[in-house]
Amino acid sequence: MDIVGKGIPKIDGMGITTAKPVYTDDLVPKDALIIKLLRSPHANAIIKNIDISKVTKLENIECILTYKDVGETKFTLAGQSYPEASPYDRLILDKNIRYVGQEVAIVAGSDESSINKALKLIKVEYEVFTPVLDMEKAIDNEVIVHKEHIHNNVDFGMQRERNIVVDYDKSFGDDIQKTLQECDVVVEDTYYTQAQAHAMMETYRAFSYIDHNNRLVVTTSTQIPFHVRRQLSKALEIPLQDVRVIKPRIGGGFGGKQNGCVEMFTALVTLKTRKPSKIIYDRKETFSCTSSRHQMKLNVKIGSDKNGKIKAIDIKGLSDAGAHGEHGSTTFNLAGEKTLPIYSRINAARFKGQVVYTNKMPGGALRGFGATQGTFAVESTINKLANKLNMDPTDLRFLNIVKEGDVSVAYNKPLRSSTLDKCIEKGKKLIKWDEKYPFKKVSDNVIRSVGMAVAMQGSGVAKLDCASVEIKLNDSGHYTLYTGSADMGTGSDTILAQIACEELKTTMDNIVVHSGDTDISPYDTGSYASSTTYVTGMAAIKSAKDLKEKIIKCGAKYLDLSYENVEFDGKHIKDTNDENNKISIKDIANKSVVGYQSERLVGFGSYGSEDSPPPFVAGFVEVEIDTETGKVKVINFVSVIDCGTVINKNLATIQAEGGIVQGIGMALYEDVIYDDKGKMITNTFMQYKIPSRCDIGNIIVDFEESYEPTGPFGAKSIGEVVINTPCPAISNAIYNGIGVRVNSLPITPEKIFMAYKNK
Repeated sequence: MDIVGKGIPKIDGMGITTAKPVYTDDLVPKDALIIKLLRSPHANAIIKNIDISKVTKLENIECILTYKDVGETKFTLAGQSYPEASPYDRLILDKNIRYVGQEVAIVAGSDESSINKALKLIKVEYEVFTPVLDMEKAIDNEVIVHKEHIHNNVDFGMQRERNIVVDYDKSFGDDIQKTLQECDVVVEDTYYTQAQAHAMMETYRAFSYIDHNNRLVVTTSTQIPFHVRRQLSKALEIPLQDVRVIKPRIGGGFGGKQNGCVEMFTALVTLKTRKPSKIIYDRKETFSCTSSRHQMKLNVKIGSDKNGKIKAIDIKGLSDAGAHGEHGSTTFNLAGEKTLPIYSRINAARFKGQVVYTNKMPGGALRGFGATQGTFAVESTINKLANKLNMDPTDLRFLNIVKEGDVSVAYNKPLRSSTLDKCIEKGKKLIKWDEKYPFKKVSDNVIRSVGMAVAMQGSGVAKLDCASVEIKLNDSGHYTLYTGSADMGTGSDTILAQIACEELKTTMDNIVVHSGDTDISPYDTGSYASSTTYVTGMAAIKSAKDLKEKIIKCGAKYLDLSYENVEFDGKHIKDTNDENNKISIKDIANKSVVGYQSERLVGFGSYGSEDSPPPFVAGFVEVEIDTETGKVKVINFVSVIDCGTVINKNLATIQAEGGIVQGIGMALYEDVIYDDKGKMITNTFMQYKIPSRCDIGNIIVDFEESYEPTGPFGAKSIGEVVINTPCPAISNAIYNGIGVRVNSLPITPEKIFMAYKNK
């Protein structure tokens, strides 16, 4: 292929590098009102009274809104296709306070100092109650987080009065208890994964204005422009056609911007004042007033025969939804759905548990989306089984992992593409596993050891999410590709352009990508669930094929030939019998677009998949452990990935490196911590540690391509799967080195030191 498979630079790279005005705040009108929010200092309370009388006398204050000034239509901020699998359990402003940082009042004005003064002058009288902060104490707690009726589009077993958002129980294959009893070896353990922050560079922000047609226009840093439009329409009770959402460049999202966190406030102020307005969250608000990865507790039991053939996997889970249930059901489901199918030769499997409300900031989407938590628990237990069987953990996986053509009891359909076994083989060589396993002593107190894990994810949401792409041929002969997907720094606009250029046999400088405008772009569910390359990429191929077909027919007509007697080479339509009888694509474009007999040449393509083909990864790590301090240093991390055909190796490598670093952060450093009153204390980068370049050692990324027949040129996803192996691999390496298992993340020096001291 000429374009696909090449490491082409990002098409927006130079503009971003040279600081062109491409981000949301770069585009704000100069006269926009500034919005700030008064937030609750309490985790569980009712607002008895709000006194804004002193604020109304201030100059430069344009608008003050409380729960009395907004609608009572409940909605969800989860960016999911309708009908959303998240409860409608929030209002724009609510007198019932459910977590520290919840919005109490909206203040808009012309200068920041006046607004800050206004916020201090608002007097709020609260009736304060004891919060429920421990997810393990939430069920049947005397504190009920939501006392009012909640609408659910999908029945996930919500028991609101018991603080249960989701009650899930699904079994596959034979009876799980009977199968476990018949196993020669059974291992079991319980794991705790922490809440993790997104820590993207660009905080949440949006601005809005009323256009000349009296329509609301919202420009926002979002992964989900079409879902945001629907959220605004529902919550503000205005027709969908009266809302336009525009997504400029995004300075990172990692799933956080799959929630509509800020758009509601600027839209509401603009509708009330008829003036442009903007809101920009500071870093503390981004940490403590948006969402985080769901904290989970997972108990895993695995049984095998004496030779290592795994027969049963049983997972029982508990997930902390926080104050609202956004993404609660889907993240929890993926903890089982994206772990059980890896081991295809099992006879029985079960995944069950609950998602619960607490008085903390809501959980939400974050790269890996539940699979990360599930992978840590399942892979750690697989490694424990290998130890008990006295088997090399790579050999145990070779014996049990899914292979191409397999049908797993938890997947129930033949796997069309997989090179996971080859990923393990290559990873072993790159890390020099056979030389280093399990450990080597460096000094009296320093040990180097290796560990590993495997993981899978999906490619889009099967039978639900979809994408459309439109490509037009312009009169100059160049192409414009329209997509509703949101490139959040991942390079997806570049990927879609490569896919279209390959099909149209043109060059990258001959195509312009326009994305993320609900008025202009065709519908796309958004950039999440590792969907863009696979789902939107397939729509791009279909659109390019459709346009190519129209160009060929048009060219044949101009040459006075039949369709069968011409060929397309990307630059011309040629007579197959006379190479000199041809017409250029540019001439076809000019003739077709200009003039009274013109016919616009536009290709259309839509795609929604019946399936979500899994990418796979084998992760290997070499760590150095100081037994005197408990400190762990990552020396080498190797990730070998099966993402089908690699569309752009440079961008795929960068995606993998970023995911690995986030995974290392989750394994060793990152932790969202609250005090006993429910206030987040890790709300700045001074308190919330993310890995620096000094913390991550040497990262080696490689690929073992498979061919996914349903994907664009054989491609699958890569964006999320790469975050899933660091936690279990590092945990495994620590055990292999010093014989200590730390099952609660992050694995801090304190935990290692105490466990090693007491073993």
